[in-house]
Amino acid sequence: MTHHLHRGDLPEGLDLGDAVAVDTEAMGLNPHRDRLCLVQLSSGHGDAHLVQLAPGCYEAPRLKALMADPAITKLFHFARFDLAMIYHYLGVMAGPVYCTKIASRLARTFTDRHGLRDLCKELLNIELSKQQQSSDWGAATLTDQQLQYAATDVLHLHALRAKLDAMLAREGRAGLARAAFDFLPTRVLLDLEGWPEQDIFAH
Repeated sequence: MTHHLHRGDLPEGLDLGDAVAVDTEAMGLNPHRDRLCLVQLSSGHGDAHLVQLAPGCYEAPRLKALMADPAITKLFHFARFDLAMIYHYLGVMAGPVYCTKIASRLARTFTDRHGLRDLCKELLNIELSKQQQSSDWGAATLTDQQLQYAATDVLHLHALRAKLDAMLAREGRAGLARAAFDFLPTRVLLDLEGWPEQDIFAH
């Protein structure tokens, strides 16, 4: 695995293919309070590009263009959080989207284990470390351990999508998954506008 750290934006001319795995690291889980610190990207070929964002510095035109490019599918695990962070800080709604957590919930109804670590272990036989999950992503200089952890979060999403797509097709739920992915931007806007917990479809 190789990872490349870029400060402020992606390098010019970087081609990540027609599907790019994306993850984010932030100071916490509240987009209105906890700033976006890092955006990780992978083409699925064992590489990772990490864009470190300083406080208040969210210009990143090449990163924004990639997120908004309709020809490039963005693969996430729990896209709802990452989309909110990207939209709130970069001002762009990433899309089109594929979320491995939603795909797993729709395809793997025999379990309640849908975390990235669980999926990698059960579908790919790969053990992920979550040691750096709670760490200071806002530090000016990130440790090698932090960078390695952040890169790992995007390395396996392409392989997971292939496994989950086969299960969704087998169970006749591929169309339902696509509809759920397409709804994610609306779900994110509801979260950011003040309806993160309330089910507006409930009676």
